[in-house]
Amino acid sequence: MDQVAQAAGVSRATVSRVINGAPTVDAKIREVVQRAIAETGYVPNGAARTLVTRRTNSVALVISEPERPNDSSFLNRVFTDPYFGRITAGATGALRPHDIHLVIVPTDSSGHHHVLRYLRQGHVDGVLLISSHGRDRLPRLVFDLGIPAVVSARPPRSLAVSYVDVDQRLGARLAADRLLARGCRRLATITGPLDSPAGHDRFDGFRSYLAAHGLSEVPYLEGDFTRAGAERLTRELLGRHPEVDGLFVASDLMSEGALRAVQDLGRRVPEDVAVVGFDDSSAALDCRPLLTTVRQPVEEMAAEMAGMLLAHIASPGRLPDSVTFQPTLVARDTA
Repeated sequence: MDQVAQAAGVSRATVSRVINGAPTVDAKIREVVQRAIAETGYVPNGAARTLVTRRTNSVALVISEPERPNDSSFLNRVFTDPYFGRITAGATGALRPHDIHLVIVPTDSSGHHHVLRYLRQGHVDGVLLISSHGRDRLPRLVFDLGIPAVVSARPPRSLAVSYVDVDQRLGARLAADRLLARGCRRLATITGPLDSPAGHDRFDGFRSYLAAHGLSEVPYLEGDFTRAGAERLTRELLGRHPEVDGLFVASDLMSEGALRAVQDLGRRVPEDVAVVGFDDSSAALDCRPLLTTVRQPVEEMAAEMAGMLLAHIASPGRLPDSVTFQPTLVARDTA
């Protein structure tokens, strides 16, 4: 730091303020110091800084999924589902300018004790928690640790934690409206897990919108947000209700499986069965025909989560906050 100060013609204290991102440093002086840092090749001692600041400059992205007996595909599902990739990209983009590293920690309920031990040992400054199931105990356990945390969906009312979500019910109503506008009158849905806020709210929004338009009976089967599960359930649903002419599937990944099942049964899309998904992920563009879907701005939501978490890390006593994004319908070829 002394060498940087000498090269920049400023005090050592000024160099320290620039390195630590103090907002009081004049922009021209900041530029001179940053140029001197680049010329001298100075790199702050991370271990020493951690001792002084008690900060690791790392944040954990904890992806919590339910434990499924005899399910060996957990990690494959986490790293191949486009939703998790978009979350990672959005959070990383927001954290990188602050030199904050993102540590990805996938877990199911059987591994909660490993995650809690990792967090308790102070390896990260805060947690971005992706939890999609209502029975998941991890949000409460992380909250009880007292570590700064932001959750990806509306938590139970009893848990006062910051969160970011999309208006799930509105998204499902947009899907229902699109199918009705196409002239579909015998509608059904493959839901997400109904113990999850997203699965429950999408189902409730779809069903209540149709009830308000005179369609009180809506056949459904509960899915698990997987492609294979939705393909199997769609075959079963259409076997029970061959009259269905409009299908809302609660995620794009599940829609891929649903479309395969519909077409394998000899139905044309959208002429015989119109299909609307949810997410507007890369999976929507992998579908044939291209998937009409409800877009949730996942990257922007993840960036908002990251910004919210940084605020909590900087101000530990900060009150919980929440942001709800608005979905939009993206019309393509399936509805």
